[in-house]
Amino acid sequence: MFGGSFNPIHNGHIQLAKAFVNRLCLDKVLIIPTYIPPHKQKDNSVTPDQKLAMCRLAFEKLPLFEVSDIEIKRKGASYTYMTLQELSEIYKGDGLFLITGADMFLTIHEWKHPEIIFSLATVCGVPRNDEDIKSLQKQQDYLSALGAKTEILDANVMTVSSTDIRNKAKNGEDISTLVPRAVENYIKENGLYL
Repeated sequence: MFGGSFNPIHNGHIQLAKAFVNRLCLDKVLIIPTYIPPHKQKDNSVTPDQKLAMCRLAFEKLPLFEVSDIEIKRKGASYTYMTLQELSEIYKGDGLFLITGADMFLTIHEWKHPEIIFSLATVCGVPRNDEDIKSLQKQQDYLSALGAKTEILDANVMTVSSTDIRNKAKNGEDISTLVPRAVENYIKENGLYL
């Protein structure tokens, strides 16, 4: 499971997901855009359905990836523990992995019901840069003491900010190297982030 605001989905997200597929030999990755991210202020400029559409465009030619509307259908705040509970019923007997970026990996113990998350999935994180590795390894030790299974991916993943992309789109700047072409076209055609 790779969840997030994906506002918008960008090439860094895609590289991160692909890197974990290769490292962990995953059968499938569910890309799950949030309905309302509990840790972020609600952004009314893009609807959950538009984020879902952008995710589908970004992954449409990548067969190991499936975009899920599980959190959008549920509505309300998108809590990871609830999503993992649903997925553990759908994929009974399968091992679940929760893919996160560095910031989320470092704060996951503060999320709602982290003990449920830890009981249902291996928590995976990736450093943004070389300085992050030590912080993630320290957090890995802490999470292990809490009973979590963890994986840290040591890979070079493009560091991109959705906030920067929104700002560039608002200012009419080029975002073609930051998002897939289909997502760039969708943003332009729908006048998003203006």
